[in-house]
Amino acid sequence: MEKEIESKIITIKGKRVILDSDLARLYGVSTTRLNEQVTRNLRRFPEDFMFQLPLQELANLISQNAISSSSHGGRRKPPRAFTEYGAVMAANVLNSNLAIDASIMIVRIFVKLKEIAQERSDLKKRLEVLEQRVAKGFAEHAEELQEVRFLLAKLEQQPETKKRKIGFESSTA
Repeated sequence: MEKEIESKIITIKGKRVILDSDLARLYGVSTTRLNEQVTRNLRRFPEDFMFQLPLQELANLISQNAISSSSHGGRRKPPRAFTEYGAVMAANVLNSNLAIDASIMIVRIFVKLKEIAQERSDLKKRLEVLEQRVAKGFAEHAEELQEVRFLLAKLEQQPETKKRKIGFESSTA
């Protein structure tokens, strides 16, 4: 069941959310029933708990077959997207044991996904630091190599000096 829930959590507007139809299925109620309860308790669902998908996002979801189009008997209204807080609040307004148990599992999965994202973020930061060190190391070595090249060029440019013979010359002729 954990994998099933995890597969239902998607990212929209930079937030991890679960759509109302998937949440209703997990809570053992119809999407209509879930949305009725949410509508009756809208004060409990601020924008960081739940939001209605804009038409563009709805079109994207339909084109990716995440939901069916209205021409095929599917949704006629844009779905609601629930963050982890909204999923818990939805369980509270439904007030069934199944909804409460499922909401606990959903929150645990959201937390797990956050931890994975945090680990990736930490690894990304460490990789950036390592890349900076390597780039700096190359820069330092580049300067040293340039200095070696300069010295070699200088040595090549020095005129040859006459070699003096070692030893004594006899003046007897």
